Parts: sequence; C-alpha cells; structure tokens
Amino acid sequence: MFDLYGYGWSLAQGAWITIQVALLSLLLAATLGMLGALAKLSPYRWARAIATLYTTVIRGIPDLVLMMLIFFGGQMLLNDSLYNINEWLNNHFTQSDPNHEWTSYLPDYIEISPFVAGVLTIGFIFGAYMAETFRGAILAVDKGELEAGKAYGMSGFLSFRRILLPQMIRHALPGFGNNWLVLLKTTALVSIIGLDDMVRKGALAAGTTQKPFTFYFTVAIVFLIFTSISTLALNWAERKYSIPTR
Repeated sequence: MFDLYGYGWSLAQGAWITIQVALLSLLLAATLGMLGALAKLSPYRWARAIATLYTTVIRGIPDLVLMMLIFFGGQMLLNDSLYNINEWLNNHFTQSDPNHEWTSYLPDYIEISPFVAGVLTIGFIFGAYMAETFRGAILAVDKGELEAGKAYGMSGFLSFRRILLPQMIRHALPGFGNNWLVLLKTTALVSIIGLDDMVRKGALAAGTTQKPFTFYFTVAIVFLIFTSISTLALNWAERKYSIPTR
C-alpha cells in the first residue's frame, strides 16, 4: 500500500490551495486577456501601444523572475514609497504648524501575502497569453455578421453578446485550454514565495521523512489528475460549442 506517513491530509490541503490559486488566476487572466485583446483591436493608437507593450514584456520575461520581482521587489518598493510619503507629510504639516502634532493615517508597512502575490502574478502573466488567444479568436469571426447586426440596429454591446462572444468562444477554446493547462502547472511556482500549496507541502513532507520520491511522485500524480479532468471538461466544451458548425 502507498504510504504517505501521515501527510495525506496535509497534501490534500495543499492541493485545495493550488486549485484556488489556479482558478482565481484564471479569472484574472481571462479578464486581462479580454481587455488586452480589445485594446489591440482598438482604433486608438495609445490603447494598441499599451496592450502591445504588456504582451511583449510579459512574454519575454521568465515566470519565476516575475514572481520574485512582484513579491519581493514590489513589496519593498511599495513600503519604501509609503515611508517617503509619511515622512513628507510629517515634515510638511510640522513646518506649517509646529504646535500641531500630525498623525498620518497611512500604514507604515504593508505585507503582501504569498497567496495574493501568486494570484496576481500568475493572472498577470497569463493575461498576456490570453490576450493573443482572444485577439485571434475575434479576428476569426466573420465581420459580415457583425455588420449585419449593426444594420439590424443592434448596439455594440448587444452585437458583442449575441454574435461575437459565442463564436469567439468556439475559436478561442483550443488556445484557452492550452493556457489553462500551463497555468495550472505554473502554480507550482508559488511554493518559492512561501505559500503552503501542494508542492511546498510535498517538499516539507519529503524533507521530514527523507522520502522525496514518494511525495514528489504523489504531487505529480495529483497534477496529472487535475490536468486530465481539465482536458475532459475542455473537450466537452469544444464539442458543445462546435454543434452550430456541424
């Protein structure tokens, strides 16, 4: 029998955290991806420039570097800025009224939790990939149908909801599915910044029991189960949305 030496429940808790990080990151990535795709197709040059800069920079920097940059570098930058603002406010109001003691309501220190940092970083990274996926899907929709909707008097939002979105989903699903599977595996990086996800739980158990193969193999199997279930769900969604084209 496969023995986890009493760490089975700990790994299950870590797996639940992994799923939460993955789903919240996916929600953020899909939102940023849609905004990025619409910005890239926007008639406004400044919007296209911002979206292009976003996708170019994010796709050109390793995920691990971004994770460390946002969690450690971003946290230090934020707290240094708060310190400087508090110092300026204190000096300014003290000089203007020496008899009045100034109290700043800004916090002296903000600690970003590994969970929040992980979700923001992964969502921000994959938002760039989703933007390219959604942009391609939007371009694949026949423009004549959108023009027909406009001719029937549909508003821009109504045309988007009834014509563009359903067809865009069908074209975007393969790329969306690939991004989701990669995102799900990328959640393993959050263990580096101290989040007690499944990978970190497995590493701690492996170090305590001196059974690294047992626990890393278990973590690998759980990830394989997650990706297999995701693949089945994505295949079902592709069949569902391909019905009108048959």
